[in-house]
Parts: sequence; C-alpha cells; structure tokens
Amino acid sequence: MPDDTHRGLRPTRRDLLDWGLHGLGATAVAVLLDAEARAASPRPSAETAPRRARRAIHICLIGGLSHIDSFDHKPALARLHGTKLETTEQPDLFFGKMGLLRQADWAFRPRGASGLVISDLFPCIAELADELTVLRSMESKSANHTPALFLANSGFEFGGFPSMGSWISYGLGVENESLPAYVVLNDERGPPNTGASTWSSAFLPSSHQGVVLGGGRQAVSDLFPARPIDAEADRATLDFVQAVNRRRAEADALDDMLSDRVRSYELAARMQASIPDVARLDSESPATEEAYGLHDPRTADMGRRCLLGRRLLERGVRFVQLFSGGPIAGSPRASWDAHENVRENHAAEAARIDRPVAALLRDLRQRGMLDDTLVLFTTEFGRTPFTQSAADTVGEGRDHNRYGFSCWLAGAGLAPGTAVGATDELGWKAVERPIPWHDFHATILHLFGIDHERLTFYHNGIRRRLTNVHGEVVREALA
Repeated sequence: MPDDTHRGLRPTRRDLLDWGLHGLGATAVAVLLDAEARAASPRPSAETAPRRARRAIHICLIGGLSHIDSFDHKPALARLHGTKLETTEQPDLFFGKMGLLRQADWAFRPRGASGLVISDLFPCIAELADELTVLRSMESKSANHTPALFLANSGFEFGGFPSMGSWISYGLGVENESLPAYVVLNDERGPPNTGASTWSSAFLPSSHQGVVLGGGRQAVSDLFPARPIDAEADRATLDFVQAVNRRRAEADALDDMLSDRVRSYELAARMQASIPDVARLDSESPATEEAYGLHDPRTADMGRRCLLGRRLLERGVRFVQLFSGGPIAGSPRASWDAHENVRENHAAEAARIDRPVAALLRDLRQRGMLDDTLVLFTTEFGRTPFTQSAADTVGEGRDHNRYGFSCWLAGAGLAPGTAVGATDELGWKAVERPIPWHDFHATILHLFGIDHERLTFYHNGIRRRLTNVHGEVVREALA
C-alpha cells in the first residue's frame, strides 16, 4: 500500500482498487473509513458543574426486586391482604395474571437516626439507613426483562447503545493508564440475560467498553498468552505491530478509531502487570475478609466482587458494575425474578448480597472514599402488590411491575437518610415525583459534574446522548 502519495489523505475508491480491494471488500473498507471519519468529530466539553463524584460502583439486581418487600413500606397491604384490586384498566404485566393483594413477606421498621423505613429482608444494609438515599418512585417503560435492563443501563429499550459506565468513561477519561475506566464483575452463576450488550460501548470508541474481570488464576480472559513466549520475541512482535499502526496513523490523520484500538492494545499490555496485583485479595486483613463474608459459601461470591470493586476504585477505575443474579431462565431461578415464591426467592438472593454490600459501604466510609464515591443499587423494575395467580387466590409470587419501584444511592453529593418520591398506597404506581430512567441517568452524570444534555456523540446523523432527548436531574436527592 503506497503511503507517501496518500499521506494525510483519505483513500478514494480508485485507491482501494489499486490496492487489490474489489467488490464487497472495497465497499466494506470505504464504509468503515467513512464511519471512522464521522466518529472522529471532537466531543463537546460536558463538565459544567462541580464534580462531587470521582468514581462509582453499581450493584445491579437482575430480575426485579420487590420494592414492597424491601424499601417501600405499604401498611395498607396488610389490611387489604386477600382482597381484589379494583381497577378497570389492563395493566402491562409479563404473565397477565392478577391474583389477590398480598401483604409484604418481611416486617418493616424505622432505621437509624433518620428513621428511614426498611424491611428485614436486608438487615445489614438497613443498619446503614443513614447513608442511603432511597428513590421510591422509579418508573420503567417496559415490563419485559431484556428491554427493561437495556433501558436501565443505556437509556434505550434495545441494544446498540452505550451503557452508563461507557458514557462516564467517555466523558471523564481514564484516571489510571494501567487499568480500564470501566470494569464489570458478573455473578458466578452467569452474566445477565442481555449479555455483553449490557456493558457495551456501542458506537463510542471501544476503549470505553466494560472490561469483564472474573475469578480464578486469570481475572481477564486471554490477557496472557496460552503458552510461554520468549520475552525478546514478544517485544519484537509488539514493536512490529506498533510500527504498522504508526504508519497507518500517519497515512490517515483522521483515523481516531485506529488510535483508539492501539490504546486498547497498550492498555492490555499494562494490565498484565496491574491486574494480578489488584486481584490479590489475600493481601487484605483477616478482619476485612470476615466483614465481606469471604469465608461463608453464601456470601463469598458477592463478597469477593465487592472487595475487588473497592480495590479497583482505589486504583483509579471510574465505574465498577456488579451484577446480582445470572440468567433469568431456570428453576430455581438464579435471579430476583420471583414469579413462583417471593419469600423463598428473595430470602436466598438477599442472603448472598446483604452482608457484602453493607461491608462495602462501611469500608468506603472508613477509608474516606464515600464522600467522592457513588454507590448505586438498582433493579430493572419492581413487583406487583397482587400475586401472580388466579383472580380469586392469594399466590406466593409476584409479577413484574414497571409502574413504580425502588432503587437507592449512597455517597458523593447525595442527601443521606432520605427517601424521594412515593408510590400509591398499594405500591403499584409512582404518584409523587415519578423518576424515569432518563432522570436517574441525568442525576448520576450531574454528580460527576457532567451536563447530560452536553455529553453527546455524533452517530448516524444524530447527536446521541445517554438521556436521549429527555432527563431532569432529581434535585430532591441532592445534598
């Protein structure tokens, strides 16, 4: 491929033919080059407010946590237990079965100095009520897991859009050149049903995609060669690849996507040294291991991931995402999707995460990190106040509820020990300060000092953003 003649210029279709690229091959290269040119447009500065948060850790509950059994106390359900919900509308349900109203399966009580009311489902987290900001009027557009999970993570109900972690990485960049800005830690039972699309950078540069870390000897798949390679030969290979990349970059000054790929390879090389160090949990004290529940089979998985998450945040990772629950399908369900029996399902799932999440909050506070760290505790939707059963029976499970549910936040810039918004007396629909996901995302970006309307990326003729064309900061949640 000639490089002097075309240095600094984009190749024409004639050039592609001269270089031996014909038909679909030439068309594909031309399309890729055009796409890269469009993506190379500079991003506008989006930081307009004081940055209260430097980093975030996101605990994402897969399947749909029942808010009326956890963070949204509805005494009326005890009084109306076993009665029929009187309504003339047809709600958007997953299975469409409206049984009789069912009271909560756990007792609620005021917690801490704030008096925030939380159920006994999460006894350890409840002890830290004075650190929490509970959003009790969340709403979703979908009662189906896949689009609802996409919406919660990317602001859109389908794949192909960057996740919240990717947008934060794109908006703020990396803090530690030896670690990715965005890390994903999946449940040991498997990734969520939306798979890698959940942490995708989509049309943003690939360096902003979530990097999945696992357990075992190799935390990152394929980070090290499958067989030993002589150090001199390895260095020679890297030098050759870099020389080819530099030559290509000189020939096309607009090729930002190539530069981004080069940076990804350079990061992988640096991670060979940084990841083994950060993943060495045995360097922590016995007291820390005990606090996170590393020696209890029920809590060990989440405990390891919460502790690893804290270590990653300490070393400059911007956004760490932990999933609670794996694939939706199966029985017993390996997620919070409590269609059959809320008490059995939620008791088992809460026992896995309650102690580790509380330990994480305490650890961040004790280390002085919580003042500039966001902790997010979300789920894609809630569950219905009536049971998923025949119309004249009180069943044990609850269907999906997109009309009103709860999430909580803690840390940087938030008003602790408070609740924002409310659902109706049954916990079915948000009636006071409804919070759609676009408002949630706008608030998170605001806490990072980012104006959600100005953090954009030009794609397919549209200036895309995390909040689409919506979003208002939930100022009631701010300190």
